[in-house]
Amino acid sequence: MSVKQSSAPMLVLASSSPRRKELISLLGLPVQISPSHVSEDTPDDWSPLQIVEGLSLRKALAVKEELAHSFDPSSIIVGSDTIVVLNGKVMGKPRDDEDAEHMLQQLAGQIHEVYTGVSCIRISDEKTVTSHRITKVKMRNLSPEQISRYVATGEPLDKAGAYGIQEIGSLLVESIDGCYFNVVGLPVSLLAVQLEQFNITIP
Repeated sequence: MSVKQSSAPMLVLASSSPRRKELISLLGLPVQISPSHVSEDTPDDWSPLQIVEGLSLRKALAVKEELAHSFDPSSIIVGSDTIVVLNGKVMGKPRDDEDAEHMLQQLAGQIHEVYTGVSCIRISDEKTVTSHRITKVKMRNLSPEQISRYVATGEPLDKAGAYGIQEIGSLLVESIDGCYFNVVGLPVSLLAVQLEQFNITIP
């Protein structure tokens, strides 16, 4: 069944990312922001798929355990995690400017993959749905000077792979193969499919 705004359950986004907040609003459902504060450390032998699905679920579970009493039981908590993978090597957020420059030097001129995991948990019955999406991104050839100037903007420091495709980082990208919103950090079409398992059909 389709859901109208007045009868729609609340989506609780377990993230403080302004990009994810903007994207989840595209669904047209009421949204509340409730960032999770969990460790993002994972076992060394986890695959990229295990990392993004595991961390998205960890984030959603943390919010459910801490704040479930604050929300209507029909609310659905949404956790998400994004990583960049180059030749099997996982890149998270850079530690500092030097680390950001190193990441971008590796990505320049190469095709890499962006993985995003999404987990949904309904508070009332703890029904859980977890999945992921992968997008391939081709980065332009970049000079050391171009990389340094981009890092100096400060944009890379809170982004997986040290770039933001929706901002200045779009100038570094030659092409993408797959879902653009996945690279931004929340594949909304995937989330819409997941919500169908909770009898929420959008649009």
